[in-house]
Amino acid sequence: MMNDSTIFVLIAIALAIILIAILFTFVPVALWISAIAAGVKIGIFELVGMRLRRVVPARVVNPLIKAVKAGLDLDTSRLEGHYLAGGNVDRVVNALIAAQRANIDLSFERAAAIDLAGRDVLEAVQMSVNPKVIETPFIAGVAMDGIEVKAKARITVRANIDRLVGGAGEDTVIARVGEGIVSTIGSQDDHKKVLENPDMISQTVLSKGLDSGTAFEILSIDIADIDIGKNIGAELQTDQAQADKSIAQAKAEERRAMAVAKEQEMKARVEEMRAKVVEAEAEVPMALSEALRQGHMGVMDYMNYQNVMADTDMRDSISKASGTKDEQHSKNDPRNRNDK
Repeated sequence: MMNDSTIFVLIAIALAIILIAILFTFVPVALWISAIAAGVKIGIFELVGMRLRRVVPARVVNPLIKAVKAGLDLDTSRLEGHYLAGGNVDRVVNALIAAQRANIDLSFERAAAIDLAGRDVLEAVQMSVNPKVIETPFIAGVAMDGIEVKAKARITVRANIDRLVGGAGEDTVIARVGEGIVSTIGSQDDHKKVLENPDMISQTVLSKGLDSGTAFEILSIDIADIDIGKNIGAELQTDQAQADKSIAQAKAEERRAMAVAKEQEMKARVEEMRAKVVEAEAEVPMALSEALRQGHMGVMDYMNYQNVMADTDMRDSISKASGTKDEQHSKNDPRNRNDK
């Protein structure tokens, strides 16, 4: 059986262990010891203050240790402020160390601004030391002779740290180089000149200063591949000829329709005139009878009129019969038959 003093001692020990655990959990003692051992002057209460400000102390102290070891003059307040702004403190410190080793003038404020702008400042520093090659897709241009020429370029760029904030990205560089390739190919009289001297494209494009306003500095533009495409000029001429043919056919159809309409109009007029003639002929007997009644025409005149009409009818009958015989004779003529 344990006495009361023993139980009290055990409870005190348990409470002490709990308090020490809470202390080591809230106060990063191990991180403070690492900072002191690395020569970083930081107080234990400063680390507690970071906890109260909802800053992860390791995200600030560990980069600060690297900066001090690399000889950079940084303090916790600037690193903590960049962390609270949503930046990546470790990446900024790594970029500053890399810039110092490469003799690149890069301040903490500039690196923090680049990081907060959403760009990878460490990659930018590395690209300043080791330029990057951007390969464009096949870009098609048409020479003046109508032949399509396709070219693929490799653009060697170096990051321009001063223009990383607000400068255009890789897509703009590719678009500008593509525009330069298209305009250079289009200004040539013959596509063979482009095939013979592809360096002409890179020299012309490089001289236009396409890196203006971008986050990069173009070091070189090299034509990696060049190929012949379609005969665009011939296709355009073919399409134009087809269009002209369609227009001509439409105009011919319009003229035919107008001719048919005019023919129909003439037939209508002839039928109208025939109707008027028939109507006039129908009025002749009435006019003759009226003339006989009023004495304007004698019996002999009427008989002469009848003789003339009979003679006319006879002549018509003879001419029709003669025409029928001539037609039959022409059909029976062996010379008009086709030899089988």
